[in-house]
Amino acid sequence: MVNELPKKRKNIPDITTALRRDVIHMPSIISECSGIRIYGRRIKSIIFTTDVAQIINHNADAVMAVYPFTPHPAISYAIVGISPVPVFAGVGGGTTGGKRCAQIAIFAEAQGAMGLVVNSPTTLETIRAIAEVVDTPIICTVVSEFMDIGSRIAAGVSILNVSGATRTVDIVKKIRASYPDVPIIATGGPTDQTILETIQAGANAITFTPPTSAELFKKKMDIYRRKASDDFKDGEGLA
Repeated sequence: MVNELPKKRKNIPDITTALRRDVIHMPSIISECSGIRIYGRRIKSIIFTTDVAQIINHNADAVMAVYPFTPHPAISYAIVGISPVPVFAGVGGGTTGGKRCAQIAIFAEAQGAMGLVVNSPTTLETIRAIAEVVDTPIICTVVSEFMDIGSRIAAGVSILNVSGATRTVDIVKKIRASYPDVPIIATGGPTDQTILETIQAGANAITFTPPTSAELFKKKMDIYRRKASDDFKDGEGLA
């Protein structure tokens, strides 16, 4: 008989520096999800951004680099090149489809992307065209509970990326009920409570959209302005 070790909370040493203290931190509640293991690397938290400054300054496990323009190899090349963590690169599927989508997927794979993200309108023919030419997981974005998940998995999709706004939790629940083992990434929303509800619904990993760099910079500038004002009142201002 094997004696089980008592369960206790792990002590995780936290190392940082003064200059890295104010990077973008993922909500700690995300640690409650199971994660998705890709090529041996466990992914739980995914930052949703294409801002290169943010991509360098965060503590997420991966980057979701999807943007509202036609995908271009130069963009994925730049993001993968500067990212300290794996990148899930958008390769089209909305405005861009068919052979061009497959060609962009080849470029993204060659550049080192860990996953290839296709948008919700992507046709089955486009998914098949991508699957035929790459050896990288295809991540399909899901925006409705009425999407035919089975046909997309059969066409070559490995991971689902649920982005249903206020319907996300319900969509995740419905998918999980029919596909208990399919890997699911999902948007967690703005609070710990909404993130936890998404995890409890069945999401394996969570995407988090940080404040914009402009919003973050405004907070820092407000601090600098208050300090400058206080210094002036204390007689350290202009002579």
